[in-house]
Amino acid sequence: MALWRISRVMQIYIASPLGFSEIGRAFYYQTLVPMLKAAGHDVIDPWALTDPALIDAIATLPCGPPRVAAYRKLNQQIAKTNADAIDRCDAMLAVLDGVDIDSGTAAEIGYAYARGKPIMGYRGDFRLSSDNEGAIVNLQVEYFIAASGGQIVAKIADVLVALRN
Repeated sequence: MALWRISRVMQIYIASPLGFSEIGRAFYYQTLVPMLKAAGHDVIDPWALTDPALIDAIATLPCGPPRVAAYRKLNQQIAKTNADAIDRCDAMLAVLDGVDIDSGTAAEIGYAYARGKPIMGYRGDFRLSSDNEGAIVNLQVEYFIAASGGQIVAKIADVLVALRN
């Protein structure tokens, strides 16, 4: 039995690049998050942990050193907030779609593994994205997921099946 297949409600951190695009946000907020909540889990949504007004305020600054400095400060706050959220989660669900796994998602997977968090990967993307034919995705990412007690599933419905098994 995998480390993370437990009978209680879990706080699940979702690592993904889905918040960067309109279509990604639609899938994230209309399918992925509601599915996990309907199954009784608490979702830790890193996209909702930072007030969008903070980002918008910086985006309206004219290009130049003050804008760069403001982004640097905010970037550190966002990264710390996300690391703290991973620290308090019970498990991670990582979205692995794309020709290559999003670098932020990969970093969060590595951090979660180092903190002893079980990780499940979801890759609905059928394109090849691995180091060789023996892997589904980047071999290090795949190792962290498997070594944490998790697995990579290819269908969204299999996420909940894997959580129950």
